[in-house]
Amino acid sequence: MTTRSTRIVVVSAGLSVPSSTRLLADKLGSAVERAVGARGHEVDVEHVELRPLAHALADHLLTGFPSGDLARAIEAVRHADGLVVVTPVFSASYSGLFKTFFDVLENGMLDGKPVVIAATAGTARHSLVLDHALRPLLAYLRAVVVPTGVFAASEDFGATDDGALDKRVERAAGELAALLGGPAAAEATAPRRRSVEAEFAAPTPFEQLLREAGGDTVR
Repeated sequence: MTTRSTRIVVVSAGLSVPSSTRLLADKLGSAVERAVGARGHEVDVEHVELRPLAHALADHLLTGFPSGDLARAIEAVRHADGLVVVTPVFSASYSGLFKTFFDVLENGMLDGKPVVIAATAGTARHSLVLDHALRPLLAYLRAVVVPTGVFAASEDFGATDDGALDKRVERAAGELAALLGGPAAAEATAPRRRSVEAEFAAPTPFEQLLREAGGDTVR
């Protein structure tokens, strides 16, 4: 029996060419492909660039009907098993182009769909956009947003980068892969909870609790 590939769609809303938003989208797409592939699944990653679709999106808002490449992009999102969405930051929020794409999606299209959220900006001062704008938007659309969002400022792509961006990318990709692997896979990656009796008999060291709160689970 032939097994269908896991479909990942990466949506990026960069406006310039080349774009740091597309660069981050490529990083995340590659990381998700590796993470899902490591679980034994075949992976099909498709990139949807919104910049060439700007006019079609405006037409769709006016007519209610998608056409051409926009219709194909919407269908790709509809049939995706998981999404990676990346936007530049404008006025402390996602871009209008990014928001317009999600405005034209049919109600329910993202229900239960696992999503990695990501954003780019000139400085780290905009990093809160992940939790103040992107996460509420995707939660409203009833998507399942992974715990780790990925924000990249200009310096994260520079020669002085300490690898922190790649670590966030890999963590977010791993969380998406765990959700795509189903409940059993997600349970396997979750921290094992000790019983109350075990905690009283041998309390967990405070240092370990701090590591686990930061995502460095010690089993």
